[in-house]
Amino acid sequence: MIELKNVKCKFIFNDGLNLKINKSEFVVIIGDNGAGKSSLINLISGNLFCLSGQILIDGMDFSNKKNFERSKYISHVFQDFRAGTNGLMSVRENLSLALNKNNINLFRRAIKKEHDDLFKNMIDLDLNKKVDELSGGQRQKLSLIMAIINKPKILLLDEHTAALDPVAAKEIMEFTSKIIKENNLTALMVTHNLKMSAEYGDRLIFMRNGRIKFDIKGNRNLEDIVKMFE
Repeated sequence: MIELKNVKCKFIFNDGLNLKINKSEFVVIIGDNGAGKSSLINLISGNLFCLSGQILIDGMDFSNKKNFERSKYISHVFQDFRAGTNGLMSVRENLSLALNKNNINLFRRAIKKEHDDLFKNMIDLDLNKKVDELSGGQRQKLSLIMAIINKPKILLLDEHTAALDPVAAKEIMEFTSKIIKENNLTALMVTHNLKMSAEYGDRLIFMRNGRIKFDIKGNRNLEDIVKMFE
């Protein structure tokens, strides 16, 4: 599904990064600060370009494709829950904008409540409420729905619970896991929360100094994960 072949980029992955991620895998990425975690997902999303090597998605070469060219296949949710939403617009308007992001001329027609049934099935928020009035957890939930509303193949999560309190972070992680499974997504999640890295995902990757030091599939426990940092 996703394959990086000897990928190098400025300041990181000087030895060349090689990685294969299978379809529908939920991969959790942890590691030291500056290890290359966010750089990895930014390379996949197109926010960072490789100097050499290849990035393949379903066998197609995405190495030189720009961010907007990848958006049909890839969605990205960030740590700042304000990054993916417009606070001055309603929940309905934000969802309509996401639904029609590749056809902006249909936006005004789309916000005439014609998609309300779809939106209500996807999210339990008041569609008329301004996004600035939502809590951080509600806004991040909206960001997640907006990210998957057009059915991408890949979901990238860059510390998307880090700015939330523990209760909201737990709720968002449960919601994240649910939508990944229900939509059969291939997902990569960067986190500093070691407890979450033990509880979620099918596979754990530990990075250090631009290299993958551990790559573990299946179950793992928190004690073993803590030891990786020693």
